[in-house]
Amino acid sequence: MTFAPRDNDYLALLQSLKTCIILHDAKTRNILWANATACKVLGFTVEELLPLKAPDMTRKADKYRHEIGIQWLNSAAETGEAIIEWCYRAKDGTEILTEAIATRVELSERAVVMVQFRDIAAEERIKEDLHRLEMRVKEFLHDLSEGITVLTPDGDISYLSVSSRRLLRLPEGNETAINFIELCHESSRALVTKRLHDASKSETPIALRYRIRNGDGSIRWHDASCRYMVLKDDLSGVLLHFRDVTAQVVADETRRLSERKLEYLARYNAMGEMAMTVSHELSQPLASARNFIEGGILRLNDLPEPPTDILWGMKNVLKQVERASAVIKSVRDYVVKLEQVEETIDLNAVVNEVDYFISLKAREARVRVVMELADQPLLIHCEKVLIGQVILNFAFNAIDAMIDLPMTERVLILRTGASAGRVVMQVADHGKGIDLGEQQKLFDGFFTSKMNGNGIGLSLCRNIVARHRGDVWCEANKPHGASFFFSLPEKCVTTIG
Repeated sequence: MTFAPRDNDYLALLQSLKTCIILHDAKTRNILWANATACKVLGFTVEELLPLKAPDMTRKADKYRHEIGIQWLNSAAETGEAIIEWCYRAKDGTEILTEAIATRVELSERAVVMVQFRDIAAEERIKEDLHRLEMRVKEFLHDLSEGITVLTPDGDISYLSVSSRRLLRLPEGNETAINFIELCHESSRALVTKRLHDASKSETPIALRYRIRNGDGSIRWHDASCRYMVLKDDLSGVLLHFRDVTAQVVADETRRLSERKLEYLARYNAMGEMAMTVSHELSQPLASARNFIEGGILRLNDLPEPPTDILWGMKNVLKQVERASAVIKSVRDYVVKLEQVEETIDLNAVVNEVDYFISLKAREARVRVVMELADQPLLIHCEKVLIGQVILNFAFNAIDAMIDLPMTERVLILRTGASAGRVVMQVADHGKGIDLGEQQKLFDGFFTSKMNGNGIGLSLCRNIVARHRGDVWCEANKPHGASFFFSLPEKCVTTIG
């Protein structure tokens, strides 16, 4: 059985709708009727609505002028439908922002324009709040010192924040066409690739540190965490949150180098104390041995027929004892002078003082030492022992560099001179030399070309010379070998601190 609602049934249906409905005459645009919901929202009865015009029930603003409202209704009457955002004003003055849909309807008696409207003020407030939140988030992200990006497990960029672009020094453009792993330094790509794949399978954040090459070519260090993220829209992948820690890494490395230098200096100091102890302990037995040998020689000489072969042996033993005593005395004198005492001294005299130690090492390595000292005094104001240490270090390194050469080529040259108010010390060898790329970092902490070297020597040499307002450098010799130089101000008083 087919159900056919009567006219009163349709009217009951309209009255029960929660959507506000107002009927306008299609020709005159006058209000003909309103349902109960519209009357309740606007606060007017139907009888009160009938004589009202648009200005009587509309917010007073340019965008809601009477002409605009009439134009909207005309458009619906002519085309069949028109939609507008319209602000009604209730009887008590309350303004109601609505989305209004005007539709032409052909009734049996006349054509009408049926206006359906609903309150969208809450929705607009939500939109405004969301827009305001979005703008704030953008501003916060713009000045953020940390970067945020969303990556695929293979490293393709799906999203890149403004702060990320700034940290990565990337130009404006299509950053999503960039693969993040390819931006990473070669030494970090394998690690980043593994962490991204691990994060795509894990619910907990994964930490990592990596090196990356920025858009401007600079190499930076990042600390980051990554985790897999799924949003309701199409943005999903590995969320990488990173920050630039290059300054921290450099500071940590500098601190580690300083600690290693301090450890070395502590060992060096301990060696000095040990040398003092050993020299003291050996001095007495050597003195006793010398007395016994000299006494034995005297007794043998008193014999009617002194045994010449025994005397010859004992005299040579005595020479070796005297030599050992001289070595110990030199070590003791050298170590005792380690206190910070500045004096004006001839650089040639410093070279002569350390020549004994250089000669010992050179004789052992079968290296010939050539002294080319300036004829005139080269006066400098310095801590003699420290400058002597620099010369020893240069000379010992040069001797080590020639250990594999034929003996005829093992020549060490110590040369002094003066130029433009500065005195210059040169230590030259004929070893394998220093590569051009290594010359730039020779005097950095812990550079070494020796198999068992710790590299601290040249760094300390640079620091010692710098404390005396001097310079150190290296030059290549022809056809092979290297020369190490330092220069100091002539007769320059320097405050060490």
